[in-house]
Amino acid sequence: MKKIFFASLLLLLFFIGYKIVVKRYESSSLEKETSLLADKKVDQTQVKEVKRIIKSNKKYNEKIAFFIDMKIPSGKNRFFVYDLVNNQILDQGLVAHGSGSETNIKGKLKFSNVPNSLSTSLGKYSIGKHYNGKFGKAYKLYGLDKTNSNAFVRDIVFHYYYDVPYNEQNGYICNSYGCPMVNKKYFERMAKIIDTSKSDILMSIYY
Repeated sequence: MKKIFFASLLLLLFFIGYKIVVKRYESSSLEKETSLLADKKVDQTQVKEVKRIIKSNKKYNEKIAFFIDMKIPSGKNRFFVYDLVNNQILDQGLVAHGSGSETNIKGKLKFSNVPNSLSTSLGKYSIGKHYNGKFGKAYKLYGLDKTNSNAFVRDIVFHYYYDVPYNEQNGYICNSYGCPMVNKKYFERMAKIIDTSKSDILMSIYY
């Protein structure tokens, strides 16, 4: 009888210990994820410009905007989903830049609005309707600045590509033909935000 009692007690203690370890691990993971989000920042000048556009045109989403910081290396998260109300990053992921934006200096990029340049264009974009293209589901982008006014005629769209990794890494990731191109898993999260939004979402690409 004593053996059964001690065996049951040991089993109970093991179960309690296991639950404590799991809880601590989950808490640690959450703190780490929150810390990573806190470490990244979106240029507040860009945030103010987006808010100014939204204030002057009610067709745009007042709560959410996308920001892409091209100063951050492509192997690190630089596509940010930003909460315009609480001024905080909600999500982040990798995004490729155009092959035409490469220079002979690693980490230094150039930008162009010229057709066939294969370059990323800086500026504010309005995200349009989705369609099914050669890369699958994609969203048309409309340039709102002089620096990206040719986005639509250049077929610059927001899409996913299987070679874009999901997790951050050392070094650089693949390039696009000028489009903001992300991992499929991350794209699906962005698509959910875009598709459920009753108003157009703005995207700002800056350097």
